[in-house]
Formats: sequence, structure tokens, C-alpha cells
Amino acid sequence: MERPEIKTELPGPKAKQIIERDAKVMSTSLTRDLPLVVERARDVWVYDVDGNKFLDMTSGVGVTNVGHTNPQVVEAIKNQLDKFLHYIGTDFYYEIQVTLAEMLNDIRPFTEPARVFYTNSGTESVECSIKLARYKQRRPIFIGFMGAFHGRTIGALSFTSSKPVQRRYFSPMVPQVVHIPFPDTFRPPEGVMPEKVTDFVIWYLNRVFETVAPPEDVAAVLIEPIQGEGGYNVPPSDFFPRLKAELDKYGIYLIVDEVQSGMGRTGKMWAIEHFGVEPDIVASAKGIASGIPMGACIAKASIMDWDLSAHSNTYGGNPVASASAIETIKLLRGGLIDNARVVGEYFKSQLRELQKKHEVIGDVRGIGLMLAIDFVKDPVKRDFNTELRNKVEQEAFKRGAICIAAGKSAIRFAPPLTLQKEHVDVVIEILDDAIKAALG
Repeated sequence: MERPEIKTELPGPKAKQIIERDAKVMSTSLTRDLPLVVERARDVWVYDVDGNKFLDMTSGVGVTNVGHTNPQVVEAIKNQLDKFLHYIGTDFYYEIQVTLAEMLNDIRPFTEPARVFYTNSGTESVECSIKLARYKQRRPIFIGFMGAFHGRTIGALSFTSSKPVQRRYFSPMVPQVVHIPFPDTFRPPEGVMPEKVTDFVIWYLNRVFETVAPPEDVAAVLIEPIQGEGGYNVPPSDFFPRLKAELDKYGIYLIVDEVQSGMGRTGKMWAIEHFGVEPDIVASAKGIASGIPMGACIAKASIMDWDLSAHSNTYGGNPVASASAIETIKLLRGGLIDNARVVGEYFKSQLRELQKKHEVIGDVRGIGLMLAIDFVKDPVKRDFNTELRNKVEQEAFKRGAICIAAGKSAIRFAPPLTLQKEHVDVVIEILDDAIKAALG
């Protein structure tokens, strides 16, 4: 069985030098919880500059879904590099971006035909989505959710609410974005039973409609089908059907942010497909092009019919990114989505076995290969245990597994969708040891 190999202290000597140089020239806003200095990566493995080998449980935060430097993706990129690197696809034409748009239309999570606007990131996809909704609806108000993460540009940040540091000192933001509770069954609002969480959120939504956000003035609801940075929180199965029913009463659009949960991550192409409703607009990025910066706003054709020049950009649909995305989608549809479902079920079962050994794991949650464990101080009170979570993250890294935090006390697992069961066994062993070490 292939395993991580840690040959030096962490960080090693070369890594330390690079980290010291980084500290002098890079923005102080960057979040680096682990002293990992990457030299190369392949499939589920990452190698640092000192020759240490790590098992990657992040895929670059949900980006390299088809595995790091997948040979088919790399070959497609190389072929395009010999043709042309850039021509502005918002002013001229080239076939490769049309081909990709046709593929995105084929995998759309709604019945009506789709149109596509290409972007360069998840944040930009969200910006496009909310601009499109406001433009089409001629309505000023939006509904977002507490604990959400949609990006950091001012429009997207107006919806983001996973951490106060992301919003502090940046006001005023886009006005009239009203936040309501996300249906969290593990830590429901005080006095609300887990099985009544959907009832509570729908009640709350209607109180908002009756007070500060008249539904006739609401353009759209923006939501992650599974919250990402907020903690990999999965809504109950009845939530989306009931939410959509409320929105349909008033012609309010449902925008789903699939930046982290899409592209096969959950065992379906889109996470919203697990919940039996059709969105109106989809924001995609991260895993769409396997590491080449790219995103897409995918909307019903009847919605994306705005006027010439109402929205545009320079790099959207870049030919190199399009080549990467086309190959990525082929690989996902060729078996990796099924692998995410099968290996994800096994991974989740093994995490639950680990939970039986450690009562500090209060919750195991997620779908497919979008999973998390949530650490608590008391399994009954379910209080956040941020300190322990941080220690486990560090101890796992020392043992060769790269994991990252989510929410206040969770560790998320978003590995490449090429992950196999033997890799799961290795990471479970590492986590077991890491928790023991963190507990002293």
C-alpha cells in the first residue's frame, strides 16, 4: 500500500527558506494553516520542496477533482498551447468555448436549455449570477444564508457570512441582502428539534417576507446546496423542495453556488441533484478546469437573455482553460463521479467507525467525497472545539495527510475524486493517531 513519506521536520529546510521569503513580499491576508511548500503533485499525492510526500485530502480546496496533473488534462492543455493562448472570446469567436458551453448545457441541472457566461473564479461566477438575477427581475432584494461563503469581492461578500473577519471594515456592501438561518440539523437554533429545522427556516423566511423583504421585491435566493467553508453542512432532504415551493409562489429565482460542491464532488455532477429541485442559475468554478483559473455562470436560456454588453469580461472562456475543462468533464462523466459516490460512502462509514473510538468527534457529515468531521467538547452539548480541531489538523500534517478546516470546529475532506479505498484506510489511520496525539 502506497503511503505518505515524511523525511524531514516540517517545515523542512528548503520550505523554511521559502516561507521566510514569502513573509516579506506576500499579502498578510493569506491564510496558511500548514507550512506546506509544494514542488509537484500527482493524482492524490503532493510532494514538497524537501522531498516529503503527502496524501492530499483537499484537492487544492476542491479544484483538482480529476487528480493532480491528470495526464489527459495536461495533454489537452499542451495541445491548445501550440495553437493560441488567448483571444478575447467576449468580442470574437473560437470553437473550443462553444464546445465547452455545449457540454455544460448537456450537464445542466434543470430541464430548460442553458446559456453560459464564462468567468475566471467562483467569486466572479457569483457576481455574474446576482447581476443577472437583478437585471432580469428588476427587483432589488436578495436572500442569503448565515454561515455561507460565496467569495470576497464586494457583491459576493455581501452574501458571505461564514467568518466576521471576511466582512470586518468592508462595509457598506450591496444593500438589501437579507440573511436567514441555514438548516443545520447538528446545531439547530436553540429550542428547535433537528427534525423541525426545515419548518423553522421556512417560518423564518416567511417572517422576512412579511417584514423587511416583500417577496415581490426579492430577485433571488443564493445558497450553497452543501455549505462549504461554513462547515460542510448538509440540509435535510425536505428543505430544498419546500424552499423552492415558497420561491415559486413569487417568481423568485433559486441560484445555487456549486463552486465547491459541483463537478462530481458529491457523487452527482451537481450537489443540488440530490435534493430533487431545479435551480434557475448555477455558479460554478474550482473543479471545472482542474487548476486552470475558470468559472461559469450557467442559467436557463429564458433568463440569460440580457442586452448586448450588459455583462462582459476579458479572460472568460480562455482557450487553454476551455481545453482543460472539456477534458475534465469527460473524465468526470467517464467514471470519476461514480467513484466519488462509492469511495465516498466507504470513507463516510470509516469516519463513523473512527467516531465510535473518539467521542470528541461530534458529527460525521457530507455526501460523496465532500465530507467532514466536527469536533466537540461535549457530545451532548455539541459545543465547538476549535482548539482540538486545529491540533488534529497539525498532527495529521506531521503524519503526511493534508487536511483543512471548515466552520468553527470541523475538518473537511475534499480529496481528488480518484481517491481509492486503500487511500481512505491510510488517512483514517493517520487521523486516529492525530486525534490521540492532539488529546495528549
